[in-house]
Amino acid sequence: MTLKEKITRLKAKKNAVILAHYYQETAIQDVADYVGDSLGLSQKAAETDADLIVFAGVHFMAETAKILNPTKTVVLPDLNAGCSLAESCPPREFEKFIKKHPNHKVVTYVNCSAEVKALTDIVCTSSNALKIVASIPKETPIIFAPDRNLGKYIIKQTGRDMLLWDGSCVVHEAFSIDKLIELHKKYPDYKIIAHPESEEHILKTATYIGSTAGMIKYVKEHSDQKFIVATEAGILHKMQQEVPNTELIPAPAKEDNTCACSECAYMKVNTMQKLYDCLLNESPKIEVPKNIREKALVPIQRMLELSK
Repeated sequence: MTLKEKITRLKAKKNAVILAHYYQETAIQDVADYVGDSLGLSQKAAETDADLIVFAGVHFMAETAKILNPTKTVVLPDLNAGCSLAESCPPREFEKFIKKHPNHKVVTYVNCSAEVKALTDIVCTSSNALKIVASIPKETPIIFAPDRNLGKYIIKQTGRDMLLWDGSCVVHEAFSIDKLIELHKKYPDYKIIAHPESEEHILKTATYIGSTAGMIKYVKEHSDQKFIVATEAGILHKMQQEVPNTELIPAPAKEDNTCACSECAYMKVNTMQKLYDCLLNESPKIEVPKNIREKALVPIQRMLELSK
């Protein structure tokens, strides 16, 4: 029996659901019940009736699922599946930052720890960031954390003067503008699409800027065109399934690696074997202290309410 068959059988036996991010390895995406971006995964986690939630993603995503489902068991294939962006915003430092700037509404990108969410007024994802910021009265000053690139993009789109925390995602900062320009010269008829966590000079080259789900939607709506995709290369699997006849190329990274694209090492820590093991053993479990969970739940629910 293959690992995929074992996982499928065990999942049914345990009334488990596997939620996977677009950046997971292709085999994990193919065995998952739902593959999505941070917003979609949060929404699925909030509505699931499964007893066991297996989160094939990174730590903050599994934490969010646990915050939304305190009575359910939530497991992550590997606890080392962290996030450089979440790590760039330590809770104690962020709390000091907030206290230095009273009377600000605190908006945090979902890519942060439960402790940071607990310090927040409303959470957002790249799918709904513009909508979330627009929901706050114009005269109210805003702190936005942790991603400065997404923050700069929101400022440019909305004209809001936000105070930005200086955090970033190593994956989206790894794109090489020089290599991208060279690639575009080689394929001039390919349109560049990019995630708003990318640096400003990358975004300036893009025909479309949006979340992972937004990028997939855009490619489906323009399937007669060809694309260079500037986000984590794992998205290309789902994207190609949606538009099998559309030509797609991952945007090039600064470093020389096996795929010559930008990959999230944290996302790739999870494997099919680890997925099976955590489903079988219902471990490692994700736990969030009650006081943190209750505080963090409020801004997450505000986001989900505004995203309906």
